[in-house]
Amino acid sequence: MSLLETLVLGSYFFVLVLLGLYGWHRYYLVYAYHKNKDRVPGPPPAWEGPLPPVTIQLPLYNEMYVVDRLLQAAARIDYPRDLLEIQVLDDSTDETTEVARRGAERLVEQGFDVKLLHRTNRAGFKAGALDAGLKVARGEFVAIFDADFVPSPDFLLKTVPYFQDPAVAMVQARWGHVNADYSTLTRVQAVLLDAHFVLEHGSRNRSGHFFNFNGTAGIWRRSVIPAAGGWQHDTLTEDLDLSYRAQLLGWKFLFLPDLVAPAEVPVEMNAFKSQQHRWAKGSIQVCLKLLPRILQSDQPFGVKAEAFLHLTANFNYLLMTALSVLMFPSMIIRYNMGWYEMLLIDVPLFVAATASVVNFYLVSQRELYPDWKARLRYVPALMAVGIGLAVNNTRAVVEALARHQSAFARTPKYGVERGSDQWVGKKYMQATAWQPLVETGLGLYFTATVLYALANGIYGSLPFLMLFQGGFLYMGLMSFIQQFGGAQAVLNAQVARGK
Repeated sequence: MSLLETLVLGSYFFVLVLLGLYGWHRYYLVYAYHKNKDRVPGPPPAWEGPLPPVTIQLPLYNEMYVVDRLLQAAARIDYPRDLLEIQVLDDSTDETTEVARRGAERLVEQGFDVKLLHRTNRAGFKAGALDAGLKVARGEFVAIFDADFVPSPDFLLKTVPYFQDPAVAMVQARWGHVNADYSTLTRVQAVLLDAHFVLEHGSRNRSGHFFNFNGTAGIWRRSVIPAAGGWQHDTLTEDLDLSYRAQLLGWKFLFLPDLVAPAEVPVEMNAFKSQQHRWAKGSIQVCLKLLPRILQSDQPFGVKAEAFLHLTANFNYLLMTALSVLMFPSMIIRYNMGWYEMLLIDVPLFVAATASVVNFYLVSQRELYPDWKARLRYVPALMAVGIGLAVNNTRAVVEALARHQSAFARTPKYGVERGSDQWVGKKYMQATAWQPLVETGLGLYFTATVLYALANGIYGSLPFLMLFQGGFLYMGLMSFIQQFGGAQAVLNAQVARGK
């Protein structure tokens, strides 16, 4: 082989080995989840004595389609009214402020203690809003729900009792999905989130490792927040940041897998990508900020190792992008080496990597749903979407590494729950830039790779190549189609209103 061919193959297999390490970590999470199944939090203990005052914080920013649903859900929460405060933390710049004001007034008329705090500068984004509310909150405990959530009436009665343990700082519920069956995209997101909560949170919490508050559907001991440094806005994932700072101080977190807080997952591709970009960039920002402190702490080795793998997980997208570029030239080089060498080295590595993904999501669905076998049909789409996110999340990782600061881009919510609900033509659509062009270009690149494999009889690689091809084409083309289709619908609506 020439030097160039050696470099290409060396880089290709180096990337595969690193991806394999994170694949091994997925196996470990499944193992730890089952090994520690006897350490699941039991039913909430009976509260001894008078119940404590609780503040529910509802951070809003331009959420006109869902704010009424959120306020109604908060009002249905079963807790003594004289001990319950609802804070509407509104940073909105549109009709949401008026909708929230009217909704808050209705609840006040019904006897609820509701306070509307409207900021006009949005300093610190969501972290700033939570901090401003905390300064005037009267609750001993603070529950937080994003605008698209619909908490169950028993949320507080199933979480507050755990705080009788003075070491507990935060209790996190599992996210549910009010619109999981809306489309292929929402079904894929539901599976992704199920695995995150059931296996990642479940495994880490059961094993005594750190896990994080997810920014919503959780409740904090109020005194812990300022003691751990408060809500800070130098990262896009203020929830992850505060979680690690609190646990480094010795505070205990609990995850309740059987307490579900339903929410709306994004129905539009660009909204989904914007959310994933924020999460990926924020996690790397927290990694750069806190990982040295974590590794230098006196925490056990296992806690440090799990924190390292958790906070660096989004580097996988850099590796996936590199793999995508290297796959075609490495295939040509290996084909010229001969079939035996290609099968001996390449296929086992690919199978190992994909098997860990399939196993991870299979277990999460089996843990939650009696019809889990039927849900496995979404796994190929899930894998394709995960690959297709590589460009989007690689950009997020690079921005974080470059210390590029950006605004907190909140995920648009449209109040979509059923298949008959429409988001097209509504406000808040995300705009595309150059990124879908790159994704579509990579999809065409893999189309050429598939054709090369077919022409040369390399059929064993076709399933993997088609996942890459389908993932990139789906992400790129859907971004264009939905943006321009939605923009045209908005224009038509504006014209109709003008008439």
